[in-house]
Amino acid sequence: MSLRNKVTLIGYTGKEVETVNFESGSIKASVSLATSDHYTNAKGEKVEETQWHNLIAFGKTAEILQKYVPKGKEIAIEGKLTYRSYDDKDGIKRYITEIRIDEILLLGGK
Repeated sequence: MSLRNKVTLIGYTGKEVETVNFESGSIKASVSLATSDHYTNAKGEKVEETQWHNLIAFGKTAEILQKYVPKGKEIAIEGKLTYRSYDDKDGIKRYITEIRIDEILLLGGK
């Protein structure tokens, strides 16, 4: 087991899972995940800070996301950071950071 590139997050999905089925028969799923931290600022006020993460999964993990993870579902994931770039419709190079899920745990009720 390697600790070189490992991410563990617990949060709530921010949208419905989007899937892409490839000609080879494999599947890719993507969804956003919100994680929140709480702290007290200098004025003594409680502040909540939310971060959004782009998650992707392939194969059986993608199928689990598609079948069991609706918008607003609390999940725990373990995966690794990945980076990619693409050219948008105007030809501008865009960069995106994603977390490729290796394991998922469904939390919360129902």
